[in-house]
Amino acid sequence: MSTPETSAAVKPQRVLACTLCQQRKVKCDRKFPCSHCRRVGSQCVPAGLVQRQRRRRFPERELLDRVRYYESLLSQHNIKFEPLHGHGSPVVEQMHTPQTDHASPSEEGYGSPDAKGSAGSKPSNIWRAMGQSSLEESSDEEENDEGLFQDGGDVHGGVIRKAWDYMYEIESNDPLLFGSLNPNVDISTLHPTQPHIFKLWQIYLGNVDPMLKVTHTPTLQTRIIDAVGDLSGVNPALEALMFSIYCVAISSLTEEECPVLFGFSKNDLSRSYQFPCRQALLKCEFLRTTDRDCLTALFLYLVSVKPETDPRSLSSLFAIAIRAAHRMGLHNESTYAKHSTLHAEMGRRLWWSLVMLDHRVCETIDHKTTFLSPIWDCKPPTNTNDFEIQPEMKTPPTIHNRPTEALFTVVRSEIADFVRYSSFQLEFTNAHLHKMMKDMPSASLPNGGEVSTLEKIIEDKYLAFCNPEIPSQLITIWVARAAIAKSHLIEHYAKYSVTEQQSDLHRSIAVSHALRMLECDTKLMSSPLIKCYRWFINFHFPFPAYIHILQNLKKRPGESHAERAWEVMSESYEARMNGAMKLYGPLLVLFSTIVLQAWEAREKFIQEEGRSPEPLPGILVGIREKIAEMTSNSGKEGNNEQLGKLGMMNIDDFLTPAVGNMNSGSGYDGQGGSIDFQAEDFDWTLMDWNSIDMRSL
Repeated sequence: MSTPETSAAVKPQRVLACTLCQQRKVKCDRKFPCSHCRRVGSQCVPAGLVQRQRRRRFPERELLDRVRYYESLLSQHNIKFEPLHGHGSPVVEQMHTPQTDHASPSEEGYGSPDAKGSAGSKPSNIWRAMGQSSLEESSDEEENDEGLFQDGGDVHGGVIRKAWDYMYEIESNDPLLFGSLNPNVDISTLHPTQPHIFKLWQIYLGNVDPMLKVTHTPTLQTRIIDAVGDLSGVNPALEALMFSIYCVAISSLTEEECPVLFGFSKNDLSRSYQFPCRQALLKCEFLRTTDRDCLTALFLYLVSVKPETDPRSLSSLFAIAIRAAHRMGLHNESTYAKHSTLHAEMGRRLWWSLVMLDHRVCETIDHKTTFLSPIWDCKPPTNTNDFEIQPEMKTPPTIHNRPTEALFTVVRSEIADFVRYSSFQLEFTNAHLHKMMKDMPSASLPNGGEVSTLEKIIEDKYLAFCNPEIPSQLITIWVARAAIAKSHLIEHYAKYSVTEQQSDLHRSIAVSHALRMLECDTKLMSSPLIKCYRWFINFHFPFPAYIHILQNLKKRPGESHAERAWEVMSESYEARMNGAMKLYGPLLVLFSTIVLQAWEAREKFIQEEGRSPEPLPGILVGIREKIAEMTSNSGKEGNNEQLGKLGMMNIDDFLTPAVGNMNSGSGYDGQGGSIDFQAEDFDWTLMDWNSIDMRSL
C-alpha cells in the first residue's frame, strides 16, 4: 500500500500561469515563454507555488469605521458635531442643512446652489448597488489603483477602470481623432526656442488667461520653467498643455503682430504648433484621459482652432471634451470634497469655461444641443486671486467683494448659471424639462422678471466696483451688460410667440434690448484698452441683435427709434470692420440682403411722407463697398447674377441655424414675418463657403 509520501511524489506538479498573465488576467498556455509573452515581447517569468499573500487591511480602516459609528450615534440623537469628512455621511449633511425656504435672489444671488437644491449631492453608485454594498462604506476603493481587485474581490468603479486599462495597455493608440501618434516624430524637437517659449507664455498671460482662467499661473509657471530645462523629459500632459498655450497665444494675436514678434505669418505659426499639439494630445491619450492638464490642453487647442473651424465640427469636439470632464466628475460638486482647494477651484473654472464656449458654438448652429442646463451642480468659480490659492490649502480661499484676477470668468459664470435655470432658456433648449420645472412647486421667480433680478445683482455685486481704466474690468463691464441685454431679448421671445399679439410698447422694449447689445459691442470693439482681448470679442458677433432690429425696421420703418437704430447699427458695423472682422462670402450676402431691404422700406416711407431723402447710413455704405469688392475679386460669372437677386429672396430656412428659427413659434423671433427673398432662387454652390470667417459669428 502506497504511503501519502509516495502518492505525492508520483502526482505531477501543478504548473501555474506566468506572472504577467496573472497580472493582466488573461489565459496563459503555461509554456515558458508563453504565447502571450512572446507576442508582446515581454520576459516570461513562471509564478511560484506559494500563493501571493493577501494584502493587509488598511491599518486605519478600523479607526475610521469606529469614528463613523460614533458619528451616526450623534446624528441619531440630534447632537451637533463637526464630522470627520464634511461630505461623509448623508445623515450628517441632512442634519446640518437648514430646512428653510429659499433665500431671495438679492440675498443669496440667483442661481446659487442654496436656491436650487442641495449642491454637491453625490449620486448613487451603480457599481456599489450591484455589489449590494453599504452606502456608509468608505469610497476609498473607488480611487484605488493597487491591483485589479480589493479585499474580497468586490467589483466597483475603480476595478472597471483598471480592467479597461489592462485590456488596452498593449495597443494604446486611439486613432479615432487626430489620426495616429507618429512614432517617428520627436515632439520635444518641435518646441519653439526658449526665448519664444517665454514670449508665448507672456502673451498667453496677457491676452488669454484673464478671459479663461483655466490655468493656475503661480504653479504652472514654475512647472514650465523646469520643463524648458529638459524638454525631452517633460510629462506628456504638461507637454500637451504647453503646445496648446503656444497655439492659443498665437490665435490671440493679429495678422500684423505675428511677423513683428516672431518673423512668421500667423497662419504659418499656427500650423507649426497645432500639429505637435495634436501629437502631444495623442501621446497623453486625451480620449480616455482623467488628467486635468490634458483636458485643459484639449480645451485651449479647441479655442485656438475655433476661428477657422466649422462650428458643427467644433461642437462635436467640445462634446468629447465635456464627456471627458464628466468622466472626471468636474460637473459634480461632490467630486471636489476629496481634493485640495486648488484642484477644486481649477476644476470648476475648467468646467464652466468648457460649457460656456460650447454654448456659444451651439448658438451659431443648434441651440438645443447646448450643455448649459440645470442637470449638473458645479458651482461657479470663486472671486479670488490665483496667488491666494496654494496647492497645500485645505480650506476655501477668501471670496472678495472687489474685482480680482478671476472677475471676468466669475461674472460670466454667474450669468450663465442664471441662464441655465431660467424659463426662457429651457423654452428653447429643452421644452420637456421646462414643463417639468414649471410644474414643480418650488418654481422661483415669475416669468418675465427673471433677467431684471439678475441685472440688479450683477450691477450691484460686481460692476459697481469695476474701474473702466483697467482692461480686464472694462471688458467685464460691457460683456456682462451685453449678455444681460441678450437675455432680456430672449426672454421677450419666450414670452411673445408669433401667435400672440404684443403692444407697440413691448416691441419698442425688445428693440431697445437689441440696440443695447450693439452699443455694448461698439464699446468693446472701439476701445484701444482691450485690443488684446479682441480675439475673444470676435467670438461674439451680435448677429441676433442686427436681425431683430432690421426686421423691425423693415416692417415699421417710421418708428420713433428708427433714426437712432440706423445710427447705432452704423457705429457697430464701423467698429467691427475697423476691428479686423472679416465679413464676406455667403455671410455677407445674407447680412447685406437684410440691411438693403430694411433701408428700401425706410426710403419708401420717407417718400410717402413727402420728406427729402436721408443720407445713406454708414452701415449701408460699408456693405455696398464690400459687395463691390467681393464682385470684383470673384472669378465666377455667376456671382454677379446671384448678387442681383438679393432683393427677391426669402431666407427663413437659412436663418434657422444662426439665430434659432427666427420665424417660428419655437424660435428666438417674436416678431413674425419673413424676409422677402427666395433662397431657392440663389445658387449657394457658386459662393466660396470657405471665405466665411467664423470669428464673425
